Amino acid sequence: MAGIYIHIPFCRQACYYCDFYFTTQLRHRPELVKALCKELVLQKNYLEGLPIHTIYFGGGTPSVLTRQELKALFETIKACFPVVNNPEITLEANPDDLNEKKLFEMRSQGINRLSIGVQSFHGPTLKYLNRSHNEQQALNSLFEARKQGFQNINLDLIYGIPGHDHIHWRNDLEKTMAFKPSHLSAYCLTIENRTVFGNWYQKGKLIPVDDDFSVRQLEMLQEISGRYGYEQYEISNFALPKYQSQHNSNYWMQVPYLGIGPGAHSYNGKIRQFNVRNLAKYLGFLEIDRIPCQIEVLQRKDHINEYIMNSLRTKSGCNLKKLKEEYDFDLINACHPQLDKFKKLSLITYSQQLLRLTDKGKLLADTITSEFFQS
Repeated sequence: MAGIYIHIPFCRQACYYCDFYFTTQLRHRPELVKALCKELVLQKNYLEGLPIHTIYFGGGTPSVLTRQELKALFETIKACFPVVNNPEITLEANPDDLNEKKLFEMRSQGINRLSIGVQSFHGPTLKYLNRSHNEQQALNSLFEARKQGFQNINLDLIYGIPGHDHIHWRNDLEKTMAFKPSHLSAYCLTIENRTVFGNWYQKGKLIPVDDDFSVRQLEMLQEISGRYGYEQYEISNFALPKYQSQHNSNYWMQVPYLGIGPGAHSYNGKIRQFNVRNLAKYLGFLEIDRIPCQIEVLQRKDHINEYIMNSLRTKSGCNLKKLKEEYDFDLINACHPQLDKFKKLSLITYSQQLLRLTDKGKLLADTITSEFFQS
């Protein structure tokens, strides 16, 4: 199996925290769709004929695409790749883009999963993040999506925001649970260099929350979501039974995928490709039928590190037998002191077969995982 990711970089305005590649030059949308279709044709052999089980439109803001633009992309995908019956097709959307007409068009194109970027239901926090919607638009978009027949709905939230205290966060969680989406993605705010928040931080205009504050908000999320029947199947992702994201789950388990568009990444088990993060350069390359990417041939240590990093984020954990059989790597022998240290701190559990993070360990996942990396 395999997946296709299509990056739509257009945004109506810049969110102050976002480090994904985006542009506010929406007038170039028709040119981009034409280039995306051409890249799909040029990349048709990248996945070596594997059947496509998932298609994911990310961004940016894919919900700015018109019905005809989506149609062109779907027709090209089906002409170039063997798509299974009833694939999971996800589209990320901003609440202010979603209305009855738009949602009907999405459903008619075969989109069966929405990921709605709510981030918060608190008006001042939305303004602080420079989101383009307000609280009422967020609520309206969720209920209108369900009214139009979307059952598989992910809701995005952000926690660990300066000024967004535990009362506000609890209110966000209560409103989320009142709607009860099938899936919830919640991310701790990270201050990235190439963002407005990163600039503010460098100038001393923004003071990030401390780790204890973020940890408490994650604990609140775990407690409340668990009470409503959600399973934390990955550190930032929570799902009701049978509603785990197939596309993201495949990514964490190193299933091949093709990434299309400026800033997109691809992986086929042997190499990684990184498309240029610049719309003008991307369009220019495709104009002359060239794929605008850098290629990295993966070495043994790359496979080991990526598997450890991704698998430890999931509830399934890191299969130590797989590391031995596929990569000839004995993690227990190579990292015995680290394993003992983290086990004594109740951050991990492990046996000869499996290594997992505890709930406490999930709060320190990046720190723990990095100590198992091979150089």
